[in-house]
Amino acid sequence: MISGLYRGRNGDSEVELRVDLDGPRATGRVSGDLFARAGETLSYVGSFVVHAPERRGAVVGGTGAFTYPVTGRDVELGETELLLDGVRYPLEFASPYFRRVLLEIDSVVGAVPFVAYDTGSLPGPPGDPRVLGVTEAYAEAGVELVTGPPGVIPVDGSGADLAWDDAELHHAMTQAFTAFGDGAAWRVWLLVASKHVGGYRGIMFDYNDACQRQGAAVFHDAIKGDSPQAQRAQLRTYVHELGHAFNLLHSWQKNLATPPQPLGPDGGFGDLSWMNYVQNYRPGGERGYWAAFPFQFTDTELIHLRHGFYRDVAMGANAFGSGAAEIQPFEQPVEDHSGLRLEVRAKEWFGFGEPVVVELKLATAGEPRHTHSHLHPDTEFTQVSITQPSGRTVLYRPMMRHCVDHSLDVRLDAGNPAMYRSAYIGHGRDGHYFQQPGEYRVRAQYIAADGSRIVSPTCLVRVRYPVADADHKVAELMLGEEQGKLFSLLGSDSPTLSSGNAALDEVIDRYGGHPLATYARLVKGLNAEREFKHLEGSRLQIRPPDAQESITQLGSVVREGRVDNITLNLAMRRLARAEARKGDLDRAYAVLDDMVDTFAGKHLNAVVLRQIRRQAELTKAALSAES
Repeated sequence: MISGLYRGRNGDSEVELRVDLDGPRATGRVSGDLFARAGETLSYVGSFVVHAPERRGAVVGGTGAFTYPVTGRDVELGETELLLDGVRYPLEFASPYFRRVLLEIDSVVGAVPFVAYDTGSLPGPPGDPRVLGVTEAYAEAGVELVTGPPGVIPVDGSGADLAWDDAELHHAMTQAFTAFGDGAAWRVWLLVASKHVGGYRGIMFDYNDACQRQGAAVFHDAIKGDSPQAQRAQLRTYVHELGHAFNLLHSWQKNLATPPQPLGPDGGFGDLSWMNYVQNYRPGGERGYWAAFPFQFTDTELIHLRHGFYRDVAMGANAFGSGAAEIQPFEQPVEDHSGLRLEVRAKEWFGFGEPVVVELKLATAGEPRHTHSHLHPDTEFTQVSITQPSGRTVLYRPMMRHCVDHSLDVRLDAGNPAMYRSAYIGHGRDGHYFQQPGEYRVRAQYIAADGSRIVSPTCLVRVRYPVADADHKVAELMLGEEQGKLFSLLGSDSPTLSSGNAALDEVIDRYGGHPLATYARLVKGLNAEREFKHLEGSRLQIRPPDAQESITQLGSVVREGRVDNITLNLAMRRLARAEARKGDLDRAYAVLDDMVDTFAGKHLNAVVLRQIRRQAELTKAALSAES
């Protein structure tokens, strides 16, 4: 039998069989998915794979690994039939590809989708050059991507910056993706947008519902260009983000999958893969990567794409990385000569239902050190483990994770001894992590620019028991799933989150004096201060910022002063921008002056205070230019 996809049926039982014993980059495996037909419906039963089939005369067979109960684990494949668990399936050849996936592409006006790159345009490894588009790259992996003409989304409204945030992307997918659904299927949506508010090249943003991995985006402004270098970067970004939709993790994160997978050379940074970061490749960084990269997935990634169990690969099935994974807490390395120290900080206690925010601090332990600036866990160079009161340890998995294809080099020395990030870790792809009162132990791991894994000491996070009746009611309103998404997204207009917004409105309206109401005001104020993009039919509409609503809500947050320092800094800068948008530039400047005075009164480190003053001046200059 030649390699490819076969289909067979016996009564109401149907099988899709993948034979991978010859042909380009054959993995030497046989795998399949079993379905049951009832009337006009077809239901998934389970999957199997034979990792080391042997030839037995005219038959190929071996012991299979199954996701469903069977009476016998032997799998036998003849020339025209499959013997599986005592049932014979006559087979017909269906395709030279192992899997077929619908790829629906939409682009915003002005964002031109990538077409193809000639791999012989620039120096690279020895081999035959070829012209690769996204479909060709996946075809080489044995996956057929079926595409139609890209849809074009017109933009209505003037003054739109066309910078997308995570909330807008998720909402756009629910409206524009014609194949979007609440179930597993071979389909994925790719939006070619103008730019992301964080400046990223691409993102697979669908991480936080029961049917994940259906949507990705690439940002034209960050990767556009007609030069060979630009075309090469576009190809890699498109393939990389779609790889996440197939449930492929970054090269250095495979040990965090469930079950854990072995890391490649140099802790995964030595993988010549679409899923690695070019600038982090070792040895040689970006130059070394492109000099050796053969424009293909690694062998283990190829096995996943071709033979991974149906629910581990199909979009809308198992969650990214496999689902809610119980892990072991990160352990301190036996030796650490990195010269870096990581610390997780939290306030003394949190109220039940209060968004749990921690501060991450990365500092030099003595001599100056260079590393990258991606300390926030949303970029996943930093991972956070949470040991719950029950003793179970889970990995914080951000609702929206960002692919950062470039890294700002940071020098930590006497003049700049540390960098800080504030991270909301109360809610992620697996829901709320702090759902009961008690003591939690939080530990973080930062992967430095040279691959060193810096592990923090444990930080104790205490969640108090509710006391008054109002504490119980407010906690119930704060701990809903939609509310958690709104905290992760810093607000959203999406109709799919309307119940969460209604709950936060109730907190403000009925329990406005409760300490936790400040967090509802924060989300509402931040969302009101920005414009929001939403699709109506096939047109992109822009909801303009509501400056007065933002001033009302963020002004209360600033006066109450209950949020952490980094969040307060964000709130005051966004409040200043709202004042400027309302036309009062003097008031905007006054807010920024108050910010400097507020933090000066907190007796912060002199270096940090100097950075805040600089931040205030830069914000003033930006507001002046905008006005």
